[in-house]
Amino acid sequence: MKIKKERSKFSITHKDEATVELVRKTDHKTLAIWAIDCVERVLPYFEKKYPEDHRPRNAIESLHAWIDTGVFKMSDIRKASLTAHAAAREVGEDNAARSAARAAGQAVATAHVPTHSIGAANYALQAIHRAASPLDADAAVAKEREWQYQHLLRLGERSSPE
Repeated sequence: MKIKKERSKFSITHKDEATVELVRKTDHKTLAIWAIDCVERVLPYFEKKYPEDHRPRNAIESLHAWIDTGVFKMSDIRKASLTAHAAAREVGEDNAARSAARAAGQAVATAHVPTHSIGAANYALQAIHRAASPLDADAAVAKEREWQYQHLLRLGERSSPE
């Protein structure tokens, strides 16, 4: 008789306290770069399944534009975020593609509120969880969470004045 292992649970609201503390100490634009980097690792889950839907990618490009120019138009940021989230809703089922699109929607919102970067990172973790096999999900999330923390630490060190 085969014993089926239940998929571990993933809570999008769980926040790693070490990461939250590091986010508090990190400047706004560095958090935006980090959010993009977290999303880029999972966006292929969406883009492979929906190659004609560019809304999540456009959200990331909007955040890149803000980082590059410093020009902030709330209407553009809001639209980019809402359209990425609309793409996620249209996926329907809870899967890695949906979580990746949500991560992009949160990432672009970082231009407005720096702590949205945590939402982008958490949705990226959710995408990793949903993409992994039930036996590997917890380990995959732990590995990604460690990468996220170490990556933010490195980015913060590079942006600190010497």
